[in-house]
Amino acid sequence: MGFISLAFLIAVIGALLWSLRIAARLWPLIGAALMLGATGYALQGQPSLAGSIADARAARSAPVDPSLIAIRQQMFGRFQYADTYFAVADALTRSGKDRSAALAMLGGVRSAPNSLPLWTWLGVALNQQEGGAVSPAANLAFRKARSLNPEHPGPWFFHGIALVRAGEFDTARAYWLRALALSPATSAYRAAIAERIAMLDQFIAMRNRMQAEMGGAPEM
Repeated sequence: MGFISLAFLIAVIGALLWSLRIAARLWPLIGAALMLGATGYALQGQPSLAGSIADARAARSAPVDPSLIAIRQQMFGRFQYADTYFAVADALTRSGKDRSAALAMLGGVRSAPNSLPLWTWLGVALNQQEGGAVSPAANLAFRKARSLNPEHPGPWFFHGIALVRAGEFDTARAYWLRALALSPATSAYRAAIAERIAMLDQFIAMRNRMQAEMGGAPEM
């Protein structure tokens, strides 16, 4: 339904612009802007999630993307010590309690200070708590995870996810390329990483093209 709504919105905007007799020379720029927004939604959105009525009394954070949970399980395994903390943090995040989720993961790394999965997900939880910003604490968590095993793709991939949410697309791409290089050829998650890199490349290309066209467009 998310993609259907997005397509409908683009169609409505297109009809409105046509009715306003926007100059033909500006249509490529407008189209690039619409496609940039659509690609950004596909890259960061969660169209598989059920809709819910907005509650003006309390802001609710978006739940963790189920596809990211699947990749986490593939990268870090299941039925391990970290799973208990993952389950608690996921439940808290779904309830909109991002700070509590981050505190749960902090308790996890305190109980197992050499756990790469726990440090990685602490970074994710802190990024969620900050509304997508990559705080110094989140950076520290991801760096700690990498220091435990620089050859594991997990910290690189999830740090890239946090950077995308923060709008740092070029740096995120470098992290995802590193994660892809470290992923075994037979791993179940390798294709998912490659797909995200391809989508991010399209997003960056459209962003750069739109910026170039805006820079060269005559003043109205």
